[in-house]
Amino acid sequence: MRGMTMRYPATRWQDGLPVGSGVVGALIYGNIQRETILLNHDALYYPTPRIESRDVSDRLADMRKLIMAGQCREAAQLGRAVYEERLKAGGGEPGSVAPYQPCCSLFFDTRTEGPFRTYRRGIDFETGRAWVAWRDDRAAYTRELFASRLSDTVFLRVRGNTPGRVGGRLALGETVSEQVERYHAFSGEMDFESAREVSGEHRTLLFRGTYAGALHFGAVAHVAVTGGKVTAADDALAVRDADEVVVRVRLYCNEAPAAAVPRLLAELAGAGESFEGAFQEHAAAHAGLFNRVSLSLGQGSDQAHDKAGEEGHSPPSSATGDSNEELLLAAYDGEAPPALIQTLFNYGRYLLISCSREGGRPANLQGLWNGDYAPAWNCDIHTDENVQMCYWPALPGALPETMLPFFDYFESFIDDFRENARNNYGCRGIQAPLAMTTQGTVTPENYGYWTAAAGWIAQHFYDYYLFTGDEVFLRRRAVPWLREVARFYEDFLVEGDHGELMFIPSLSPENRPGNGNSLVTINATMDVAVCREVLTNLCDACEWLGIEPEGVARWRAMLERLPAYAANEDGALREWLHPAFDDHYAHRHQSHLYPIFPGTELTAESAPELVEAGRIAVEKRLTVGLTSQSGWSMAHMANSYARLGQGDRALACLELLIRGSIGPNLWTYHNDWRQMGLTLGDGAAPPFQIDANFGMAAAILEMLVFSKPGLVKLLPALPVVGASDAHGCDGNHLFGWYYTIVFATSSGLPDIVEAVRQLRAVAVAALPGRPPQVIGPFRLVKLALFLMREYMPGHDVLCREQTGIMQRCLADPEGQAEAAGASRQQLTAYHRRLWKR
Repeated sequence: MRGMTMRYPATRWQDGLPVGSGVVGALIYGNIQRETILLNHDALYYPTPRIESRDVSDRLADMRKLIMAGQCREAAQLGRAVYEERLKAGGGEPGSVAPYQPCCSLFFDTRTEGPFRTYRRGIDFETGRAWVAWRDDRAAYTRELFASRLSDTVFLRVRGNTPGRVGGRLALGETVSEQVERYHAFSGEMDFESAREVSGEHRTLLFRGTYAGALHFGAVAHVAVTGGKVTAADDALAVRDADEVVVRVRLYCNEAPAAAVPRLLAELAGAGESFEGAFQEHAAAHAGLFNRVSLSLGQGSDQAHDKAGEEGHSPPSSATGDSNEELLLAAYDGEAPPALIQTLFNYGRYLLISCSREGGRPANLQGLWNGDYAPAWNCDIHTDENVQMCYWPALPGALPETMLPFFDYFESFIDDFRENARNNYGCRGIQAPLAMTTQGTVTPENYGYWTAAAGWIAQHFYDYYLFTGDEVFLRRRAVPWLREVARFYEDFLVEGDHGELMFIPSLSPENRPGNGNSLVTINATMDVAVCREVLTNLCDACEWLGIEPEGVARWRAMLERLPAYAANEDGALREWLHPAFDDHYAHRHQSHLYPIFPGTELTAESAPELVEAGRIAVEKRLTVGLTSQSGWSMAHMANSYARLGQGDRALACLELLIRGSIGPNLWTYHNDWRQMGLTLGDGAAPPFQIDANFGMAAAILEMLVFSKPGLVKLLPALPVVGASDAHGCDGNHLFGWYYTIVFATSSGLPDIVEAVRQLRAVAVAALPGRPPQVIGPFRLVKLALFLMREYMPGHDVLCREQTGIMQRCLADPEGQAEAAGASRQQLTAYHRRLWKR
C-alpha cells in the first residue's frame, strides 16, 4: 500500500488528512477527544458583485504612445483612470473575486480511558482513505474517512476492537476558522446565516447555510450504530456503548433547502449502502486512476503504512515505515530521503485525483480544501502560474480525466473573455483574467494589461490532444480555443519600425524591469513565447485536420515576424526583448523561461545556445538569493532545471522546498514560516498553497522522462546523488500511447526479456506517422526501441548508436537511407526538416 503516516495529531485544519471525490472534499483533523471533519464543496463561493467591464479601448492608442515614450506608469494610470471614470458615470461598482468557502464541519467529541499509546494517522493513497488509530487502557480504536467518487458521500467510521467501547457526541456546525491574518483576502463583511436541526428518531443531523440571503448550501448527515444507542442531545446526537459508528454526509450547494434537504434525507435513507461496500466501490474507482503509475526510487523507499485489506479492513495501530515527522526531520538536515521524494510524488497524484473530476471545477489555490472564510488570495483560480502548475502532472502522470474540469471551467467564461478583449483592447478573440472564480471579467484595475493567460491555457488544450490522440477533442475544443486566442493576437499586435510585430502593453508576471517603475512594458519574452506556441500549435492542428488554409497562411506569416529571443550581456535569456527594459533577477517568477519550460519550443537539440541562456537566467534567480523565491517558485525552478537536464539542481530545489515550505501533512506553503532564509519573508503564518504539491510531482516526472512530438528523452535529468540505485517508473503516460519501462542505471538494469513481460504498451512521442528521436542511456534506449518493435507491428525500426543517442525512423526509403549512414548532426537535421519544428 502506498501512503503516508504521522505520529502527531493535527492542531489546525492545514495539518489535516485530505480526502476527496473530485467534487466534495473532507479533511479530518484534531485529536482523540475532538475530531473535526471539515467539509468542502467545489462550487461554494461567497457571492460578490460582478466585476463591471467598461469599454476603454478608444484610449489604447494614447496608452501605447506613453509606453513608447518611456512613460509606462503614466500609461497604466491613464487606463485605470478612464475605467474608473466610466464606471462611475454608468453607476457601476468595481466588484471583486468571490472567495471560496468552507461548507461546514462535523464534530466528534469523545473521551479516553487512560493514557493513549501508539497514536498514528495517515492516508492510503491507493484507496483514497484517511485513517486515525490508537490504543488506550480499554481498546484499540480506528477512525476512517473517505469521500465516495461514485456518490459524493462523505463516510466516517469509528470502531473499537472491544465491543461497546465507542461513544461520543456528533454535531454539524459552522467551521471554526483559525486564521491569524487575512492574506490578500476578501475584506468585506459577509452576510451569513446558519441553522442546525437534530432528529434522534431518524438519527440525522442537518446544517443549513445562507449567504447574502440568496446562496443556499448545507449538509445532511445520517448516523448508524452497531450494538449501541443514539439519542438527541441539544444540537447533537449522543452515541453510547456502540461497537461501530458510521456517519454518512451529503452536501448541497446553490439549491433551495426546501428541495435539497428532503431529497438528500430520502437518498440517505434509501441508499442501503454499508461503509465497506461503498468503500470497496470507491477504492476500485480511485485505484483505477492512481495505479496507472508506480514509482520506485530504490529498495526500502516505500513507506509501509496501511495494511488495510490484508486482514479485514482496519488500518494498523502502528506503522512500520518512517513517519512524515521522521522523514521531514531527516530532510531538514539538508538531504531528503528517497522515501520522502517518492511519497511526495505519490501524494501529488493522489491530491489531483481527489480534487479534480469531470463534472466539477478545477483545482483552485488550495485544491478542494479550505477552512477559512477569508482564504488567502480568495482561494481563487490564478492563471499566471498557479492553476497551470496544478495540472502539470496530469497528462504525463496518466491522469487525463482530471483535465476535463479545467477545460469545462474556462470554456464556460468564453463570453466574458470576449468582452474583455473587446472592451480593453478593441480586439476580437479572448482575454482571460489573472484571477477568477465565479466570473471571468478583467479590467484595467486588475492586471488587465496581462494578455497571455488564454494562450497559456491553450497549451493544456493542445497537450491533451497530443497525450490522448483524441481528434474529436482537437477539432471541437482545442482548435476553437486556439483560434480565439489567435484572433486576439491578429488584432492586438502592432507593427514596429522594422516590420516586426510588437506586444504593447506587455507584462512579465509579476515582475517589473530593473530600470522600470511599472509592470507595463513592451515585448515581454513570455508574451512572445506564448504567442509563438499558440500560432504554431494552431497551424499544426489545422494542417493535420485539413482545415483553415487561409488562416494557416496568415498565422505562419505572423510567426515569421515575431521578435527573436535574445540574451543579455551576461549571457542570460532576456525577460524583455525590447532594449528599453533591463532584467530584474530578484524575483520568484520565471516567466521568460516559458519556451524551455513549461513550453517545449527550445531544447538542447534544437537551440543549444538559447537553452544555455535559459540556464544562466535560472542561475541568476538564485544568485540574488533565496529570499526572492517562494514555495511554488522552487517547484517551478525544479521543473526548469529538469528540463535543462540538470538533475542535481532540480533535486536541490525540491530539497529546499521541503526544508522551508512544507507542513507535517506534506502540504506546501507560500513561504518559509520559520524565517530561515529559504524563501521570501512573508510572515510567520504563510498560506497553504497546493500548487507546489503538484509542481513537485511534475518535476519528478520531468527528471525521469521528457517528451514532445518527435523527441523522447529517457532519464534526462537523473540526479547523480544515489545514481547507483535502481529507479523504476511504471505506467507513465507519453504522447499518444501508454508505456511501462523500468528506469535504471547500468548497475540495476533488469534483463530485457523480463522487462518486456512487464509491459502493457509502449509510448511513441509522435503524432501519427511522425517518427520520434529517442535519447537516453544506451541500454535503456535499446530496451525502449525493442519494445517499439514489439508493440508496433508493421513498423520497421532502425536502431543505430550515435555517440550514446539512439535513433528510430519509420521504414521509408528516404529515412532509412539517410539514417543508415548519417551522423548525429545529420539525423537531427533530418528530424527538424520532417517536423518543421
